[in-house]
Amino acid sequence: MAVYTEVSDDELAAFLSGYDLGPVMSCKGIAEGVENTNYLLHMERGHFILTLYEKRVAQGDLPFFLGLMEHLSGRGVTCPLPVHNAKGDALGRLGGRPAALVTFLEGMSVRRPDARHCAMVGDALARLHSAGADFGLSRPNALSLEGWSALSRDAQASADKVAPGLAIALANELAYLHANWPKDLPAGVIHADLFPDNVFFLSGALSGLIDFYFACNDFFAYDLAICLNAWCFEQDASFNVTKGMALIDAYARARPLSRAEVDALPLLARGSALRFLLTRLVDWVAPTDGALVKKKDPVEYLKKLRFHQQASSARDYGYMR
Repeated sequence: MAVYTEVSDDELAAFLSGYDLGPVMSCKGIAEGVENTNYLLHMERGHFILTLYEKRVAQGDLPFFLGLMEHLSGRGVTCPLPVHNAKGDALGRLGGRPAALVTFLEGMSVRRPDARHCAMVGDALARLHSAGADFGLSRPNALSLEGWSALSRDAQASADKVAPGLAIALANELAYLHANWPKDLPAGVIHADLFPDNVFFLSGALSGLIDFYFACNDFFAYDLAICLNAWCFEQDASFNVTKGMALIDAYARARPLSRAEVDALPLLARGSALRFLLTRLVDWVAPTDGALVKKKDPVEYLKKLRFHQQASSARDYGYMR
């Protein structure tokens, strides 16, 4: 989440006039995240998130994202629900951008997750994968191998300014992943961005998942690897095996992992670390002027990538089965 597009009071009022939600009590931009413009709206009939979809989000993908949230919610996954206007549309335009309202979820993200949080996330991720099995739409992962190559080309000239030797390290890692990436793992709808700021907790329990705008079809175990990167490293870039064990064990109890998925975890973790290293690198070296957005340090994911390059099996992540 972020704010790239400012919206005037008149524009906002005109957009919201199509909804039966009462007057706006307050409107606040949300700075977290990097992809879309987001506002928290307090309306007479509740709180909502207003999202304006920016340049990285293809308008043709929006029915997939919005439909997926409705599908998952109908199968017991607590996530935001798109709000339909008086015409029955979940998607409109505001500030020259496609825009949608979704329901607001109660809860808070955790800044310092522990093993208990990781276990709840593992369970929720597995249930999301199962709930999406009969979703009727599909979307290829634009941020997989070919997407990483394009991002690397965009950032290549400035990479060494961020970390000495980074440009050649990226090229070598891409070559390795292209030569070794798995082809036949179990796959389906994945979240692809289930970081701590996209998971809410309330009264000690996981209360919901948000931000489905990277969701796509890919390997389930790749989504698990993303969570290992997002949830199980400490601030000094050391991997917490206890958290890794909690996350993978909880996932496997809800959706058993195949032998091939377990064997592929180190490689998938390398790929997911590279994916976030590259997107952070591009945003770091070419930020959007005037945007209310918090840039994220790409070096964090370079350190994580180096850990995965030394991992030999799922045991290095705490999975002992």
